[in-house]
Amino acid sequence: MGSPVYWAGFLGFVALLLIVDLGVFHRRPHEVRFREAIAWSAVWIGVALAFNAFVWWRSGPQPGTEFLTGYLVEKSLSVDNVFIFVAVFAALRIPPALQHRVLFWGVLSALAMRAAMIVGGAAALQRFHWLVYVFGGILVLSGIKLLLLREGHGPPGRAMQLVRRILPSTDRFDGGRFLTREDGRLLATPLLIALVVIELADAVFAIDSVPAVLAVTDDTFIAFTSNALALLGLRSLFFVLAGAVEKFRYLKVGLAGVLIFVGAKMALSGVIKVPHVISLAVVAALLTASVLASMARADPKARDVLVQAAGWLVLGVGAALLVLPGPGIPLLVAGLGILGRRHRWARSAARSIQLRTARWMERIRR
Repeated sequence: MGSPVYWAGFLGFVALLLIVDLGVFHRRPHEVRFREAIAWSAVWIGVALAFNAFVWWRSGPQPGTEFLTGYLVEKSLSVDNVFIFVAVFAALRIPPALQHRVLFWGVLSALAMRAAMIVGGAAALQRFHWLVYVFGGILVLSGIKLLLLREGHGPPGRAMQLVRRILPSTDRFDGGRFLTREDGRLLATPLLIALVVIELADAVFAIDSVPAVLAVTDDTFIAFTSNALALLGLRSLFFVLAGAVEKFRYLKVGLAGVLIFVGAKMALSGVIKVPHVISLAVVAALLTASVLASMARADPKARDVLVQAAGWLVLGVGAALLVLPGPGIPLLVAGLGILGRRHRWARSAARSIQLRTARWMERIRR
């Protein structure tokens, strides 16, 4: 799908969406409310899924699965950007009505940078195959770091100080302008400082993001389009998650798992070939589990519902596997054990199965 026609068509389509977004719906600066952010998030996700359907129809199941996996990976990794956005806007006291303008130009410049990095990375991988192990190692180490430290890439304080030293700036806002004049001098407003810091942060995140998508697919067009559509929905995602980003306590654990998985898959690609459907399932399962665990920790009722759902799921899988010799019984006992936290019959059934299994094993030993 990497023909010039498809590249031109996709870039033109993205340009049209951005013109409509900024020139029509956000022509006048205003605070983006939660409902509006949810609606726009649904629009961008719908666009991505529609494009995924087009890729599937045009090129088949494998490219379609690669696109969806890459989109999920990039969408999940972009949550890290939300933490940086929150910190930057809070430190510079950016009014909510002007935040969308900063994010728009930040995402637009990030698209150009990601395109260059993806094309360059893919060309380097084709010419120097040993870079597969380097990229895979970077992803695994990034996942381990994220798992152990849990603070991502750190606060943007040092980057902000560096930008202020290089760019003459003022603390005064001049509407939605990035530059203003004071005493005849052209100075950067806090909006420009925020934009530059966000771009520096995105350059750091791209060190993880670009190898991650190249670990999913070696098709440059699919790698860029999945990355681009994930980034385009990042602004709406920020306004959805800005107030609740700290509640997703275990999301970084899921992101760490995704990075370690795709890094190991990339580094071991010459030895083990993981089917694309399996990759998609693993990535989706890690992200879903981390989100559900975060919700369960924050809400006792949600925790109880999720525990019960997990118990019934494990119990059902165990019952389905009883046709095979062995695997179903441990899962059956585990499911009953989970349900036993609330149901007496589950505890009794689990004890009965354990006793019968122990007697059966004793007879085998004799």
